[in-house]
Amino acid sequence: MVSRMPGVRSACGDHAPGLCEWVIGERVEGVSASGRRDRCLTVYSGWEGDCRIGRAAMRGVRALTAGLPPGRDERREELDMTASYETISTRLDGNVLSATFNAPPINLIGPELVRDLVGLLEELSRPATARVVVFDSADPDFFFPHVDLTKVSEYTAEAAKAGGPGDASLGMLFRRLSEIPAVTIAKLRGRARGAGSEFLLACDMRFASRENAVLCQPEVGIGTPPGAGAIQHLTRLLGRGRALEAVLTSADFDAELAERYGWINRAVPDAELDEFVAGIAARMGGFPRDALIAAKSAINAISLATPADVRADAALFQQLVRGEAAQQRTAELFQQGFQTRGRTELDLGDALGELKAVD
Repeated sequence: MVSRMPGVRSACGDHAPGLCEWVIGERVEGVSASGRRDRCLTVYSGWEGDCRIGRAAMRGVRALTAGLPPGRDERREELDMTASYETISTRLDGNVLSATFNAPPINLIGPELVRDLVGLLEELSRPATARVVVFDSADPDFFFPHVDLTKVSEYTAEAAKAGGPGDASLGMLFRRLSEIPAVTIAKLRGRARGAGSEFLLACDMRFASRENAVLCQPEVGIGTPPGAGAIQHLTRLLGRGRALEAVLTSADFDAELAERYGWINRAVPDAELDEFVAGIAARMGGFPRDALIAAKSAINAISLATPADVRADAALFQQLVRGEAAQQRTAELFQQGFQTRGRTELDLGDALGELKAVD
């Protein structure tokens, strides 16, 4: 039995406008507006009721209170958090873990990077010292430009290792990122397009360099809808009209426009970005872990897409990216220097608009 948390009384989405209560480790009854007594939550007795907010909060609490296996050394857990990866360098500073992506030549999302990300998320899914994780890129021009379109099968196979063959997609891998028991921050400099943007959207917060950040969902311009979370996240964050604009135009968005639309939390002057993100990460890193994760889990329960919707988007992407239209348009892009450091990748939004129109 874990230590008791004080009862929390809140307006519950299932019982509103009545009130419900939940307490770790025991069943509590609340009275709804209709006068009916509603059992809301019991976890450790093996019974769990119907309170949506309680269920969400307890998912986070379970992750936190599962504890380390008997005899496990907590210092060993800390060392695991700074394990060596081929494409990710990590540094632990108190309760904040910095994770920097470095996959030359331009940080394409390929099998090696996905393999490392699967490993890192496995570590972050365990009780550990990191309460906050800050992701950034070693390449000032590219956070993640997009996936490596020559290795779709290979990186998909690596992604499957995070959840099994039924979850063989970046979308489900990124959904796991959204659910880890730590607060995740993306610090954006350079370009984040396609699955790169979708990685950022899966993080809890996104802060971008005002002068040097670009976001884009180029998939429709190539010949397929986004498949790793953009449709789900952008519709919720931007609203229907602006999500359609972002997805259907495949245009580049600078940081100021992305901030105004809600794609990122804030656009920060480049000279101030590092200090700003370090400050907000340290602030949250000093707060109680159980409160951070219980609150995050409750918000996730309201805002995240269902696994079924994520899988459906991934399946459609994996089907159409191999289609004739996508193959023709990517071939034209490769002739112009696609997936190399040059004008096509630096200004991909413009390059897509200049491709031969489809009949």
